Amino acid sequence: MSISNPPHNSDEAKNIPEEMAGRRNLKTEASPEKADKASEISGTPILEVRDLCHRYPHLESNALDKINLKIFKGERVAVLGANGAGKSTLFKHLNGILRPLSGEVLVKGEKVTKKNVRMCREAVGIVFQDPDDQVLAPSVEEDIAFGPINMGLSREEVENRVKEALEMVGLTGFEERAPHHLSGGQKKLVAIAGILAMRPEVIVLDEPTAGLDPLSSARILELILKMNRELGITMLLSTHDVDVVPYFAERVFVLHHGRLEADGSPGDIFNDPELLRKAHLRLPRVAEVFEMLQQEGVNVSIQITAETARDEILRVIGSGQKTAGIE
Repeated sequence: MSISNPPHNSDEAKNIPEEMAGRRNLKTEASPEKADKASEISGTPILEVRDLCHRYPHLESNALDKINLKIFKGERVAVLGANGAGKSTLFKHLNGILRPLSGEVLVKGEKVTKKNVRMCREAVGIVFQDPDDQVLAPSVEEDIAFGPINMGLSREEVENRVKEALEMVGLTGFEERAPHHLSGGQKKLVAIAGILAMRPEVIVLDEPTAGLDPLSSARILELILKMNRELGITMLLSTHDVDVVPYFAERVFVLHHGRLEADGSPGDIFNDPELLRKAHLRLPRVAEVFEMLQQEGVNVSIQITAETARDEILRVIGSGQKTAGIE
């Protein structure tokens, strides 16, 4: 059944890259719009990790090694790393599922402890990679209602929240369906709805597109963006899929062998070949095409989304026509 989590605030999405010790801080000139958003940031990060270390009993080295990061309200952040980088381990610390070997995690400025872990789990909802670990009730409606019921809400309020969550994820009419009869993508939506019904301030998604077909993956990403833009929920996802990141993230943390290697915009990250090689990552497929064109001597800038690729291609075509004297 779904994990618990409550009310969120619907402030406008905000974006701030901040220097952290022990990793590269990749910055380029900000646009006026991004500068305005950054200037609006004030107060306490909604999530903060300080010198976090974790080690599993059967391992000799740390799974997480002195992780430092800050996430502010309304941001869309991706934690990017190859398999085994430590992404899931990091996420399980964000609402107290795992306890640090050393260091600390703060939610809205409060250190996560045994005494306040319930509050932290209400503020930070986690959607696991495998929805079968999370969606266990006999019906979709019962599963989504599980968290609100355990919050002690009235029956009417529970019903309202279930209805709203189903509408948001596009599963209205699935109330009586058995979750084990649903597709992988539909189960993932039910898991998200179960968290959404708790009205968290932060939703953390561990590899949300893993194992899904392209259409289901696109649907999940559209939903994530919608929850951020319409509900003001801070969104944090982990992925090893470099093609997903440019369409979702305002900011990217690169994790490699339990260490945080970089913090920057998607453009910053994917214009650092050395960083990508070190982290066992590659360029997005769109960017690879532009890299090959550069190798052929074509004067193009590397682009990381289909939309910016289109604009760059049109620019090059227009430039070529002017050079050839074609009107």
